[in-house]
Order: sequence, then structure tokens, then C-alpha cells
Amino acid sequence: MALTKEQIEKVKNIIREVIRNKLSAYKPETTNMPFHYRLLGRDRMALFSFIHSLNTTFGTSIFEPIAETLASSRFSRVERQYEVGNIISEQAQIEIQHIMNDLITGRKNPNKAEEIERIRKVATSGKMNSIKTVKVDLFVLDNDGVVHLFDLKTAKPNISNFKDFKRILLEWIAIYLSKHPDADVRSYIAIPYNPYEPKPYERWTLKGILDIDNELKVAEEFWDILGGKDAYTDLLDCFERVGIELRPEIDEYFSKFK
Repeated sequence: MALTKEQIEKVKNIIREVIRNKLSAYKPETTNMPFHYRLLGRDRMALFSFIHSLNTTFGTSIFEPIAETLASSRFSRVERQYEVGNIISEQAQIEIQHIMNDLITGRKNPNKAEEIERIRKVATSGKMNSIKTVKVDLFVLDNDGVVHLFDLKTAKPNISNFKDFKRILLEWIAIYLSKHPDADVRSYIAIPYNPYEPKPYERWTLKGILDIDNELKVAEEFWDILGGKDAYTDLLDCFERVGIELRPEIDEYFSKFK
């Protein structure tokens, strides 16, 4: 078991609180769907609407606080919605565009370590531009002084958006290095679970844009970084336990829609 009893209780409390708060404040959509109601029942449609509503807040309401809980016992500093800053050098912006052009045209394969060093060389050079304050979902500082910046995404982000994701990851590096030019800083896309399981995540679709080994963390790759080996398995067990515990409350709530 990777998670301590204290962590398990904290995780279960996060899940329990989010579900109960959602139920207490939830009002099903009033849209009339007579065919759906007659085919599936109002209670099932109300549950479907509730699940959809929950999905939209899963990241900030559940995954982020759980990630913080898991990482807090293993890392020297952990912070959600961390402000990276609002300053980036014009030379770094130009360099990032060069990197993106190389990747999009296929002139170079993604190599995050090399890209970071290219950005580092110009991160404090020339004109410094002010931008809107940039936040990352999760900031983690490990015991070796390495900074890890995570952007939590939905399980099936649009493939076309990964070019934008790549640029964002590089911009985070540039912004952070503008203030801490000697820092060892890394940035990642984190996807909480693999929707294609038991098949592997479709990483091949991202090759050429992301450095797969160093910029993408999916399911246990992400959670086990934060909580240790088998943290992902322990986490799934927490969700199952809370689900069993709350099932009578959930069933009772939606029974009134029958």
C-alpha cells in the first residue's frame, strides 16, 4: 500500500464532501426530454445530468486536492493553482516559436531537455514582456530541488489542442526561468486516468509534438509520482469505498425523480 491511513481518510473525505455538496446544491436541468424520460425514466436522466455536472468540476474539486494530499507527504513543497508569474522575455517567446515551428514541420523531434536549455539561454535576455498572470494546476518541489509543474487535463483532450498544450508547457518554463534562471524546472500534461484501458493510451497520436516520456503522465504514471508506487491502485480503492458508502444516499436522492 502506497498511501498511509491518514492519506486514505483525507482522500475519502475529499470525495465524500464533493459528492454530498453536489447533491445538496444540485438541480437537474429543466429541459423537457419526453422521449428520453419515457424510454429511460426521469431518475436515470437526472442521474445522467448529475454525472455530467460532476465531470465538469472533477479536476478542480477532486483531482487537484487529492493530488495535493498525495504529494504533501513526499515532496518539500506542494501548491495548487500556483502562480508561475506574469513576465516572459521577448527572446524566449521568439525561441519558443522556433521550437514550435521545428516540431510542426518535422525538422526536429521533441526533446524537452534540449528545449528547456534553449529557453534558459534567452529567458532573461532583452525586453521583458508583461502578460496575464499564469497559474499551473499543481506545483511540486522535490527534495532534490527540482520543480515540477503539472497541467491536469481531461481524459480525452482534443488531439488538435496538444499543439497549444505544448506551447503552454514551454511558456511556463520561460516564465519560471525569467525569475529563477538556474532552476531545474520541468512541465507536464497530466491525465488522471486512461480512458482506453486495458489498451494503452494513444500516445502515438502525440508523437512529434510532445516529448512523450518527459511531458505526458497518464493514470498511474501521474499518481505514482505523487504518492509512490501503487498510489493509483489505492486511489481507485478509495473511490470504490466511498461509492459503496454513499450509494444509499445517492439512490434515495434520485428516487424522488421516478
